[in-house]
Amino acid sequence: MLFYEPLFLFLFGPAVYLLYLFLGEVRARRAVILFTASVVFYAWSEPVFILLVFASVGLDLYVGQKIATSAASDTSKRWLAFGVVANLAILVYYKYTGFLALNVDALLKALTLPGINIPQIALPIGVSFIVFEKITYLVDVYRGVTAPARSSLLYGLYVFFFPKLLAGPIIKYHDIARQFEAMPHADVDDFVVGFSRFMLGVVKKLLFADTLASGADLIFAHDVSSLGFAEAWAGVLFFTFQIYFDFSGYSDMAIGLARMFGFRLLENFNMPYVATSITDFWRRWHISLTSWIREYLYFPLGGNRRGEARTYLNLWICFFASGLWHGAAWTYIAWGAYNGVFLVLDRLFLVNRLQRLPDWFANIIAMIIVVVGWTFFRATSLSQAGALLALMATPWAHASAPVAIPPEYVVVALTAAAICVAQRLSLYVKDFDWGVAAQRFALASNGALSMLFLAALAKGLADPFKPFIYFRF
Repeated sequence: MLFYEPLFLFLFGPAVYLLYLFLGEVRARRAVILFTASVVFYAWSEPVFILLVFASVGLDLYVGQKIATSAASDTSKRWLAFGVVANLAILVYYKYTGFLALNVDALLKALTLPGINIPQIALPIGVSFIVFEKITYLVDVYRGVTAPARSSLLYGLYVFFFPKLLAGPIIKYHDIARQFEAMPHADVDDFVVGFSRFMLGVVKKLLFADTLASGADLIFAHDVSSLGFAEAWAGVLFFTFQIYFDFSGYSDMAIGLARMFGFRLLENFNMPYVATSITDFWRRWHISLTSWIREYLYFPLGGNRRGEARTYLNLWICFFASGLWHGAAWTYIAWGAYNGVFLVLDRLFLVNRLQRLPDWFANIIAMIIVVVGWTFFRATSLSQAGALLALMATPWAHASAPVAIPPEYVVVALTAAAICVAQRLSLYVKDFDWGVAAQRFALASNGALSMLFLAALAKGLADPFKPFIYFRF
């Protein structure tokens, strides 16, 4: 079930919201309504996998209690290790078994040995987000940051909470536990602010991301040998804007829906394409993942406490792991390793060099690095990525069979670029804030947003649905 499908917009969403408002006078009843709705929401797409999630939720609750009762002991560490491994086993089985088998098969055949059968295992939607969130609960209990969940209902709601269930933001247990215990009752301000944010997310997804996706698909589906310099750059730039508007659009919808119910989720994006270095980019892009990696991987590896060489290695390992988390393919692994290299270079000398340049020029250099990285991320293979990058570095390369790009794709891409440029320019205006500006001119901004929202819905009903990019992760 997608947030912008008629089933959600006109039936599921309104029904759940009305139940929450008018039947949720009691805090426990509000929790039951939200938990039930969240389970139905997930079961609609994943009726089989939901049983496994229920089982793992029960395991987490049991392990969490064992960790708490044996705090500050080796037993507590063993229970934590067991809980983390059990959750990672779910991720590894569903997400990486086929990838590992495929590579073992290729290796065996290269050695002229008999191959193996490649298992066909369906990847459950949102499994990476669910597993990472469940790990935060166990680690938080072990660290004493939070007490074990007061009830299985509240912990189940943390895992299944439908606004963020399928593609984040990744919510750390200690950031949301008190809100779930309080179960706030939504007011008019929550609805207005939340629904406006939700509308913005729908506009980003349907008007921008889906149109840009068609442009990117058009280029990446072509034989690279028939493309030229302009087509290669066009395809990668289409995807560069697509992934931003697609994922930030989902985050807007998730944050907006949660706010409508009275919950505050942390932001997941902060104008990432105004970044002046790769380090700055990762402070602004998928903030919840970067924060998770820092707290639950980088610090346990030793962070920057074990010397410079170990710090660089830890940084690289973290973003290598980030690439692997995004997908079971060599292209994602290459993308993660690539980002890790530039984060290390930033720490060694690159940030200092970029800081000596005008911000706008440092932004251009950072964006070139980001765009090259997105080439790996979008490509269907390392060979396709390499061929596209070679074309992007060859201005005199012309297409042997020019690709006819519909003008509306170009218009949307230029509009997306203009939005990012406007974000960069806004940094030079003292005390400027986009949210404050929208409130100051509320009638005009809400009127424009409402018209774009209706246009987005019309487009969504007319065109085939395109799943969110991060659903595959």
